[in-house]
Amino acid sequence: MREIRLHDTRSGTVQPLRPRDPGRASIYACGPTVYGQIHVGNARPYVVFSLLKRFLEHEGLATTLVINITDVNDKIYAAATAAGVPSADLATEMIARYRADTDAIGLGRPDHEPLASQSIGEMIDHIQALIEGGHAYAADGDVFFRVRSDPEYGALSHRVIEDMDQGEGVEGAERKQDPLDFALWKATKPDEDTAWDSPWGRGRPGWHIECSVMAEQLLGLEFDIHGGGLDLLFPHHENEAAQTRAARGIELARLWVHNGMLQVAGPAGESEKMAKSVGNIAPLHEVLEQYGRDALIMYFLGGHYRQPIAFGPGPMHQAQANVATIREAARRLPAGPSPRDMEGLREAFFDALADDFNTPEALAALFGWVREANRRLDEAGPGDPPPGDADLREMLGVLGLENLLDEVTPGAPPEVASLAAERQQARERGDFAAADRLRDEIAAHGWQVRDVAGGFELLPR
Repeated sequence: MREIRLHDTRSGTVQPLRPRDPGRASIYACGPTVYGQIHVGNARPYVVFSLLKRFLEHEGLATTLVINITDVNDKIYAAATAAGVPSADLATEMIARYRADTDAIGLGRPDHEPLASQSIGEMIDHIQALIEGGHAYAADGDVFFRVRSDPEYGALSHRVIEDMDQGEGVEGAERKQDPLDFALWKATKPDEDTAWDSPWGRGRPGWHIECSVMAEQLLGLEFDIHGGGLDLLFPHHENEAAQTRAARGIELARLWVHNGMLQVAGPAGESEKMAKSVGNIAPLHEVLEQYGRDALIMYFLGGHYRQPIAFGPGPMHQAQANVATIREAARRLPAGPSPRDMEGLREAFFDALADDFNTPEALAALFGWVREANRRLDEAGPGDPPPGDADLREMLGVLGLENLLDEVTPGAPPEVASLAAERQQARERGDFAAADRLRDEIAAHGWQVRDVAGGFELLPR
């Protein structure tokens, strides 16, 4: 097995992955807070850590992936109040939409998808342990963590403790012993319709304690990889690490791995993070409908997971073109192995993934393999063994794109092709209602239409 190395945010260096349990790996990645339908930026950690699991399993590590769902949170109460619906109903609806949207990415589900609301008792126990250890205190129904009680606070995010703003605004400020302290438990407010009993009165957990407890429940302590978006580094992940260290005396995770954000052009042409609060989001389901799941995965693969990547029509059309290149090459390849002298390109692909999951370098090796395969197919003479599809199938399988080898499209019936052409024309003139209607008609005939660079393609459903 190759030595697998990942960038650890705490140390600031690329570290070898040394699994806690021999032959096994464990990943916890922070999932969505379900107060609205997720956008394409929310999908990046889902894709990154789902594909990292595939690679680790390819390398012989039985891997458990946990991606939680935060269904108890201030944002959910606020969104439910604005919509005039119970917060639990809103969360249930958005959980269903989140699962439907991420199902459409086609990478399977995580091994566990815990809900915060299902672990309230364990969160109360963890908070009680912090109080007993002198790391937390109750105040009028709230409970706060004593930040200065943890001498290592700030080590993960590399921030000076005096400069840390928990982002809680003035909420509970008069009850805090120190402005740096953050909420572990929040007393119920008049506009909150869901609460649980606790030793400190009815209320609900703070955001940070939820992930600490769910991760420990499912993976234990010192699990291998804690992942999530870079925007969660502080305060969320810093607080997770502190809570566990204070209550248990050891670290929550061995490696902290963060993915970069999606960037879009702001009003003045500047780059800014895609976020609901900014109002520049592209809903995931709309992106999938417009560009297809293969192009979305290819788009994410094109940028190193730690770096920000630009989102817009240009990058997505390039991703579609890259998918079309691989699909066309796949259709030419017979089943079977490839010549041994192409092995170096395959090895370069997997070596790139082992080196901090460098998907751009891995893609470069994959496209090098495709170019060489096409050259050999073009120049093959009588008796020359053609390259087979086995290596390409192996590489695409790790990237979640193995379906590109299995999409054999017999000619679509003329009436279906006519509907697809009509849909393309409707899209070009901006009549998306007609385009959606025609897509449904095509589906009723047993076909799926996908938008690709330069037009469309039809695939059997």
